[in-house]
Amino acid sequence: MLDGFLRVCAVTPKVKVADPKTNAEYIIETIREAAFQGARVIVFPELCITGYTCGDLFYQDLLLDESTKALRRIADATEDLEAIVFVGLPLRFEGKLLNVAAGISRGKVLGFVPKANLPNYDEYYEKRHFVEGEEEVSEISWYNRSYPIGRSLLFACEEFPDICIGAELCEDLWTPAPPSVAAAMAGATILVNLSASDDMIGKRGYRRQLVNGQAARLYGVYIYANAGMGESTQDVVYSGHSMISECGQMLAESRPFSEGAIYADVDLGTVLARRRRMNTYRKGEVYEKVYFKLAPERLALRRIVDPMPFVPGDKARRRERCEEILGIQSYGLRKRLEHTGAKNAVVGISGGLDSTLALLVTVRAFDLLELDRAGIIAITMPGFGTTERTRSNAVELVETLGCTLREIPISESVRIHFRDIGHDEEVRDVTYENSQARERTQILMDVANKEGGLVIGTGDLSELALGWATYNGDHMSMYGVNASVPKTLVRHLVRFYADEFAGEDGKLSRILLDILDTPVSPELLPPKDGEIQQKTEDLVGPYELHDFFLYYMMRFGFTPSKIFRLCMHAFAGRYQEETVKKWMRTFYRRFFAQQFKRSCLPDGPKVGSVALSPRGDFRMPSDACARIWLDEVESL
Repeated sequence: MLDGFLRVCAVTPKVKVADPKTNAEYIIETIREAAFQGARVIVFPELCITGYTCGDLFYQDLLLDESTKALRRIADATEDLEAIVFVGLPLRFEGKLLNVAAGISRGKVLGFVPKANLPNYDEYYEKRHFVEGEEEVSEISWYNRSYPIGRSLLFACEEFPDICIGAELCEDLWTPAPPSVAAAMAGATILVNLSASDDMIGKRGYRRQLVNGQAARLYGVYIYANAGMGESTQDVVYSGHSMISECGQMLAESRPFSEGAIYADVDLGTVLARRRRMNTYRKGEVYEKVYFKLAPERLALRRIVDPMPFVPGDKARRRERCEEILGIQSYGLRKRLEHTGAKNAVVGISGGLDSTLALLVTVRAFDLLELDRAGIIAITMPGFGTTERTRSNAVELVETLGCTLREIPISESVRIHFRDIGHDEEVRDVTYENSQARERTQILMDVANKEGGLVIGTGDLSELALGWATYNGDHMSMYGVNASVPKTLVRHLVRFYADEFAGEDGKLSRILLDILDTPVSPELLPPKDGEIQQKTEDLVGPYELHDFFLYYMMRFGFTPSKIFRLCMHAFAGRYQEETVKKWMRTFYRRFFAQQFKRSCLPDGPKVGSVALSPRGDFRMPSDACARIWLDEVESL
């Protein structure tokens, strides 16, 4: 439970219809195995103690008596286990029969949640045997003790308040207003569904949509345990299909016609972070809570943590994402060009990734407006650090795209500037570097004024996070198309363009692939033997790490210690702990110190869930202190 991680489990058990004793033995065996595997929330299907398909045998007192005895045995078997377990059974209450989920932990029955919606259509006829449970929590006497029973009941952990569980049963999820909505609004972070949903063509996919959709809408963990092949096949077949979804992301799903347990390590920190951020996620009705205990433990994560959270791992999804982002960027720029009446755009082109992406976006925007690409004035401005490789790539790219190329060397004008301010050219300091960046920006701005055009910004989200831009230099533009695209994603966008729009002769693709193979560099220091000397990632650290830090800091507000833990898990074997700590220090130090640059950003389109626009997504004082974040990094 430390850091918000919790292992949960959904079980499709072997069931013998109308044999509670045998079913209880299997359930107990499975609970022990799941607890041994580290599961702390274990969910079984609807009516699993008797079997869902008992039919009119539910009228038999013997079956009902044996069912309650079985529940008692199951509860006793959990006495020495660190877990809360949910099982389904028929329960007599006030002269009627309820279909309930029973919560049990440490040898005790905690309470009962009755099914709210009883299907009585198609193959279902539950109202023949059961009545719908009341929403209000009352008491039921069972084995000489009183227990809470009602739909407005939550199961809350005393030691970890973030673990709060609401229960519903099968059909409840399929209705227009599932009870889990009210439970989540009342504070439930985990929703469990004890289900007996039979199979037919297409139903599996729709069931998956329901579970993922509910987890997404409720910003919660949804554990769905479904009945399996042990149920009667007299008229229908049950194939299992248990699922665990977190905020709409399927973490675990059983194979068709399989039995047993599925596990997932869920992150309640993610759940709570998303709920806190949404001011429309309002507090709902007050539910009654029954409490259980769990001992603190540090979970050895089995959860997959993507080292590239901004980049979809699946090729098809990545292709779709790239097309979507390029669309947002180009349509955003199209609107700005249309609004200002500009017929020209000015782009500083260096032969690097960011300026390449900005040029490709500008080309798409011009095509959308049916403007002549010759109105895109791409300016290469070789300076002290420019290599022949990047210069030739820039020139070829512009010519291949049919834009207007201008080459304006800056070395001489920068030397004049050095003389004016009294700077020694041999001193390769920040003045040496920034003077070149500002000279380039001045050229772009002045050409834009002269030609009646807009300067298109090239800086990306990762650079903004680190402040890796010259204030009033490449930091400034008239519209920053890359402003919310992280560096790890820039690479894939350019690769996508190379793959999808190679051109008839493949020349564009060859140029883009060579640009992708070029080290990231501002090229402000003279090359060594014709090769790039100043490599950005040698100076500020790997962008894949910084993007990882940025994603979890901004998306969920995680602490440095939790981000560090996730990072070591995601990049296992690739980075040593000290290396990650080193670049994490750099990230937090620069992120806080460079906020003043982000406070006056040019306009630019938001493309993803993480953005740093001071007008839209992120408002932070420029003089905020980084001490508590850096102190935690030091304590790792």
